[in-house]
Amino acid sequence: MPSSAMKKTLTDPIHLIYAGGTFGSYGRPLAPLSAENFLPILQQLVSEQKSDNYFPHIYWLNNTLIKDSSQLIPIDFVHFYQLLLAAYTQRHRRFVLITGTDTLSYLGAFLAEAFSGSDICVVVTGSMRPLLDSEVLHSYAVDAHSDAWENLNESLKLAAAGESGVKIHFSGESWPAQTVQKIHSHDLMAFTGHSRAAYPSNSYIKNLTDARRQHWSDEQRSLLTNISSRAEHTHVHAIYCLPNDTEVINKQLQALLSQLPCGIILLGFGAGNVPYSAALAETLESLFKKGHMVICASQAPFGGVSESYAAGSWQYDHHVLSGGRLTIPAIYARLLWLLLRYDSPARRRQRWLNNINQTGTSIKKR
Repeated sequence: MPSSAMKKTLTDPIHLIYAGGTFGSYGRPLAPLSAENFLPILQQLVSEQKSDNYFPHIYWLNNTLIKDSSQLIPIDFVHFYQLLLAAYTQRHRRFVLITGTDTLSYLGAFLAEAFSGSDICVVVTGSMRPLLDSEVLHSYAVDAHSDAWENLNESLKLAAAGESGVKIHFSGESWPAQTVQKIHSHDLMAFTGHSRAAYPSNSYIKNLTDARRQHWSDEQRSLLTNISSRAEHTHVHAIYCLPNDTEVINKQLQALLSQLPCGIILLGFGAGNVPYSAALAETLESLFKKGHMVICASQAPFGGVSESYAAGSWQYDHHVLSGGRLTIPAIYARLLWLLLRYDSPARRRQRWLNNINQTGTSIKKR
């Protein structure tokens, strides 16, 4: 039998957010059902589970943004941040967010950055197969072979435990959101991550007092107008190194010089090696002077970057910042949050350096 502490934990409410994706898709071709069509079915399934005394109480947050996750843009990420922030400000702290798998790791990592320093508990999940069987076209029937219900059920239990932070749960496993990446395009075990996470996971507080939670919430709400405004014109670009002449990558970077200060992920070979040329070094200097943030990442899915090779270390002398061991979704998320949250390139760079030093990277400040 569960302990009295567990009984109390499981009776605390969880707020569920449905945002579309494969989980709620139906038909031929698959497309997300509207909330009006899908939520009654999902609510009925959840209510049927409430006969179990140890199943958490579920409430529903009204979400107007239902779309395929491949279509999400920065303003959409801010939408979910605002939705969760409004509920958190009202003293709700346990949430499950159902979204699509294409950008699930990006959204999860973004929310982890945005809610650092709080005691919120958010579990992000989705599925590789729809909850409903598209072979049954005249009525809605649950697909017995889908991973959707199991992912949701386990995510609800994880949220019921109430551990602070943003996590992703998928196919029986859970990880801190900023460590997760998609590694398979259609297998049910589509994601992986790890538990050796540093910032922002280590910034979460187990339990905030009412006064500290109010102070945190007030500070975040005071920034919402600026964050929403910046999200309309904020961009993060990815430049992929290939075995080409350096002039190719140089021209790609030069094309960004005329834009508003943005984030640029430079995907190098191996441990972050980037082919050198004097022209490319000059372009990196110009990008820095214009206020752009260039982050070096590895094309390899694991291991991150280092300064072990001269072929990669030269770029850090021209204001490129290390991505450390962060995944590409985590780098995107941190860049996006810094661009939205802080109003000057200098403050953004300083925050990046402060945070990346907590990931265990060996790149020194230059």
